[in-house]
Amino acid sequence: QGVDKLIADGLNIWSRASRLAKWKKIEDALLAPESEVTIAIVGKYVHLKDSYKSLHEALVHGGLASRARVNIEYVDSEQIEKDGTGMLESVHAILVPGGFGDRGIEGKIAAARFAREGRVPYFGICLGMQIAVIEFARNVAGLKSANSSEFKPHTPDPVIHLMKEQEDVTDKGGTMRLGAYPCRIKVGSLAQKVYNAKSVDERHRHRFEFNNDYRDALQDKGMSLCGINPDLDLVEMIELPDHPYFIACQFHPEFKSRPLRPHPLFDHFVRAALKNAGAQEGTRSDDDDVVEDDEE
Repeated sequence: QGVDKLIADGLNIWSRASRLAKWKKIEDALLAPESEVTIAIVGKYVHLKDSYKSLHEALVHGGLASRARVNIEYVDSEQIEKDGTGMLESVHAILVPGGFGDRGIEGKIAAARFAREGRVPYFGICLGMQIAVIEFARNVAGLKSANSSEFKPHTPDPVIHLMKEQEDVTDKGGTMRLGAYPCRIKVGSLAQKVYNAKSVDERHRHRFEFNNDYRDALQDKGMSLCGINPDLDLVEMIELPDHPYFIACQFHPEFKSRPLRPHPLFDHFVRAALKNAGAQEGTRSDDDDVVEDDEE
């Protein structure tokens, strides 16, 4: 509205004209999207949607990159436990976010299974990665009692367990694994295609982690451990190579997404959802590949 110019003139400060071309493109993509897609966020804090504010915005950013409107359906994982996964049949992709405690966990596991078996694009973040690991261990690797020691401390197959450096922590304040840590990306993986990089740094906030004792058992059944922390040898990312788009990470990529720089994991997740929506509507061929290296 020109307020900045009035202030600059009043203070006798020279300033150049605003350069808003990039933001104009953002506005155009928001107001006149070329397509739309529906993505489910399956969580247990869905009645307070601001709990997922960063995720919501990052999904919008991912849509901007494809000039797509992202319609977000918040699905209560406890409701899935009661009524089944039928409520997910109309969505084009499924995101399972972070969280704490055992409430609603079986609903999240059911959502991950629905995505895996139904070949629906899946993106797991933090707890969402742990959920994907538990589901795969139970229903593919044959470890029927697989669980996280967070939810069932004495499970015979703790495929997710408390990190070693967290074992003696008694104060539950800012004592989780916090901050940015490096992740080495597996060459030739979906993760490498998404990031177009061999190593990344991402922000973390967790206490529980993939149990390395189960690496071989899950890899032998087809799970790819596509991201590893090089310092602590921790599993940071997993994917399913025989699935159209199934990827999960222990870190929180939503914290680094911006309107002008959508995080690649959200960008490509929305693209995968669009491809799935097109396949359902018969508007895209099976040869279309939405996961490809970006051209600068």
